[in-house]
Amino acid sequence: MVDIFPKYTYTKSGTYYFSKTVPRDLRRHYTRHRIVICLKTKSRHKAYISSKTLLSKLENYWLDLRLTHSDIPAQHLLSANPSQESDAPNLLDALDVYIQLKGAGRSEYFITTARRNIDYVIKCLGCRPIDQYTSADAAKYRDWLVEKGLASSSVKRVFSSVRAVVNLAINELGVDSKNAFAGVYLAFRGDAKKRKPLSNKTLIHLQKACMEADDDLRWLIAMISDTGMRLAEAAGLHVDDIVLGDVPYVYVKPHSWRSLKTASSERKIPLVGASLWAGSNDAPNQ
Repeated sequence: MVDIFPKYTYTKSGTYYFSKTVPRDLRRHYTRHRIVICLKTKSRHKAYISSKTLLSKLENYWLDLRLTHSDIPAQHLLSANPSQESDAPNLLDALDVYIQLKGAGRSEYFITTARRNIDYVIKCLGCRPIDQYTSADAAKYRDWLVEKGLASSSVKRVFSSVRAVVNLAINELGVDSKNAFAGVYLAFRGDAKKRKPLSNKTLIHLQKACMEADDDLRWLIAMISDTGMRLAEAAGLHVDDIVLGDVPYVYVKPHSWRSLKTASSERKIPLVGASLWAGSNDAPNQ
């Protein structure tokens, strides 16, 4: 009959030894990947009790190791200085004030962008009262954005948005604090991707393909190709915005379904070449 050893044991010269592999995620804490301990007994029963006790102690210790070196649950909600209380609004409250005052009449993109940038801060630093952020926190946030892969121009845009949110809350709600996100050094890293314009050859080929397809999507591309309009501007045109006469032109103006990026974006653009062809297809007969 084959002798069955207690779990995690073996014998050497009749003496029992405890043997257990170190879990993979905890091996950095050990010099060897296997724990071997002499149980100093030749009794199978005593070896069984000793190995069970050792295993229980090890598993409790390993659980403590895992908890000690793991991320603290809800760490992003912890205050930077628990001993210091603050009556200032937190960052989300500041965002609500900003959207309420600045978001009226603005596009959904404006609100979405502001929310995204504040969400970045909360993910990196936590949601705190706005007077509890420091310049060191802001620098940490800058480095976090860079590590995310944002170009220097994008980092500057994000900081501009966050500064505006905090500034408005400080001024409107009478918070006696400076804006920690103002004055942070934002280095120009020369990492902006330069988009090259289409060559004349490519542009002519594209316009020719649009005329061959001759549908509403190709009219849109052709309209942009010879006017330099933004895609949203062209896509949001009304047929009455296209005026065909002695001097054909397109009138870019705000509509209820599409606002313009800036007030100066309202303009009249002459129609020539492919854009005139597109406008003639899309406009009412005049």
